Amino acid sequence: MTTARREPVTKVAVLIPTYNERENLPLIVARTRAAAPEVDVLVLDDGSPDGTGEVADALAASDERVHVMHRPAKQGLGRAYLAGFEWAIVRGYDAVVEMDADGSHRPEQLPELIAALADADVSIGARWVRGGRVENWPLHRKVLSVGANVYTKVLLGMRVNDATAGFRAYRATALTDMGLEGVESQGYCFQIDLTMRAVRRGLTVVEVPITFVEREIGVSKMGQDIVREALTNVTRWGVEHRVGQVRDLVRSRRAGSDRRAERAGRVERTAPAERDARAEVAE
Repeated sequence: MTTARREPVTKVAVLIPTYNERENLPLIVARTRAAAPEVDVLVLDDGSPDGTGEVADALAASDERVHVMHRPAKQGLGRAYLAGFEWAIVRGYDAVVEMDADGSHRPEQLPELIAALADADVSIGARWVRGGRVENWPLHRKVLSVGANVYTKVLLGMRVNDATAGFRAYRATALTDMGLEGVESQGYCFQIDLTMRAVRRGLTVVEVPITFVEREIGVSKMGQDIVREALTNVTRWGVEHRVGQVRDLVRSRRAGSDRRAERAGRVERTAPAERDARAEVAE
């Protein structure tokens, strides 16, 4: 549950999952530290064979605000973030930010994303809102992303325009409220899953316009398996959501009918008593 008064956000951890991002990582960490010197950075490396983990260790050795979590193998974006959330919550961070390592999320917009938590539990860096932009994406990528978000919005009944966005900030209290132990999604579906959990628990979710820039170095991790997982899970969640709505409607109408029948019964029992009372008065 959210409260009217929110505590100030003073201790923030920026989580950066990596897999074969040796060239990008030093650049993104440097930009992050320059844009938000007060935040800490946690690199979550999934056993990158290109030496990204060693690069992360070197960055951490030269900056006390940079930390590294070495994970034994590539286990997916979702599992990396869940491990990072736990790391941050245990260490008393007020807020946690998700950010890609490839430069598609601009660290210079971190302050806006964090500031939005003053009035929210979750702030999403959104591409598909007024003021949001995407640079260097081919048309088919834009169509796929917009289509996926419209499908998600309609099927799940959420007033969120960019539920697949991966640049976002959470209050630690929100993460605790969201029931993360049940999350199994990976890829972009992980972002939809967490958005859905936040909305359904009544948390305040806001969208902050950002500029998303396609990576210039390295290879995108986007694949057909990620798209397939998102489509399958969102469809299943949507069906469950609509079935639940119908069930609630039927239950509500049945309860209304029971109340009307009960009132009618009371009226029927009262009417003979009133006639008897009038008859006694007449006598």
